[in-house]
Amino acid sequence: MPETTAPHGADVVARHGADFVARHGADVVARHGADFVARHGADVVARPGADVVARPGADVVARHGADFVARHGVLARGYGHRPDPDDPGAVLAMPIVLHIPKQDPPARSALLEAAAMATVALCLDPRVGTGPEGEPGPWREPYLAWTDARIRKVSRRARGAQWRAAQEVDGITVEHRGAQARALVPGPVGHLDPRISRLQIGGTDLPHDTPDDPPAGVPVLWIDAALDMTVGKAAAQVGHAAMLFAGALDAEHAGAWAESGFVCAVRDADPVRWRHLTKRVADGTAVAVRDAGFTEVAPGSVTVIAVPG
Repeated sequence: MPETTAPHGADVVARHGADFVARHGADVVARHGADFVARHGADVVARPGADVVARPGADVVARHGADFVARHGVLARGYGHRPDPDDPGAVLAMPIVLHIPKQDPPARSALLEAAAMATVALCLDPRVGTGPEGEPGPWREPYLAWTDARIRKVSRRARGAQWRAAQEVDGITVEHRGAQARALVPGPVGHLDPRISRLQIGGTDLPHDTPDDPPAGVPVLWIDAALDMTVGKAAAQVGHAAMLFAGALDAEHAGAWAESGFVCAVRDADPVRWRHLTKRVADGTAVAVRDAGFTEVAPGSVTVIAVPG
C-alpha cells in the first residue's frame, strides 16, 4: 500500500514496518506517531484508521453485530462540515433535555454524566443503523444528515409535566446517580416538536459540586473550569466529548463501553490539571473538544478533554 506508507517517511517504515502502518491506518500514524500506536493501540487514538472499521475481528461482529460496527464507524470516521443552510431554521441540532426539578435538583456532575451517556447512546442505538435486511432504521436519515453537517447540540431544561412530555419525543433517556437527561433525535432547530421548543434554554444552571474521584476504569470527561460554562453549555460539550471518545475507540472497546451503559465521569479541571491534560492531547492519549464559539466561549476554545479510565 504505497499510498499508505509514503506519508510517514523511511524512519517509521524502517522501525515499525510497512505492515504496521497499513494495519493501523495512515491517519492514526500521521497524527499520533507509530510509537504511540505501538504502545497503546487504536483504542485510545482519536479518529482511528479505516482498518479499525473495515476489518473488525470476527469476535467483535459476533458479540455486537455487524450493524454496531457500522454505527461505530460513523463516529470513528468523524463528521462532515457541510456549510450551514441559508435558512437559520434549517440548521440541524441534537436537543438535550435536562431534568432539573425545583425540589431536590440533581448534582451538576451527575446531570452532565447523564447527558454525555444519553448522547453517545443515541449515536450508537440500532435505530440510527440498518435492519437485518439492510432497511434503514427510523432515526437513520435525520441522524446521518446531522453527522454530515456541523455538529450542534442545544440543551434545554424541563421539570414536571414538561419532562414527562419530553419522554414522548424520539430519543433516549439516561438515569444516572439521581440525574436524568434525554438526548433527542437531531432535526432542524426551526421545526422542533412543540413539546421541546417550549422548553427553556437560557438560565439552565446548577452549582458546581465536588464528587469523589472517578471510579477506576471509567472514562473521564474533564471540563475546563476556567471557562465557567453553564450546565446547559457544559452538557452539550460533554455530549460531544463522549461522541469523540467513542469514535476514538476501536469497535471492540466501543462495544464493551456500550455494554456498561456508556458510564463515564465528568469532573472540573483546575489550571494545573488542565495543562497536564492539554499535553496528553498533544501526545495523542486524550481527545479534545474545540468549540465553534457560537455561545458562551470564544471560537476554538478547548472545552472538554476526554481520557481513558
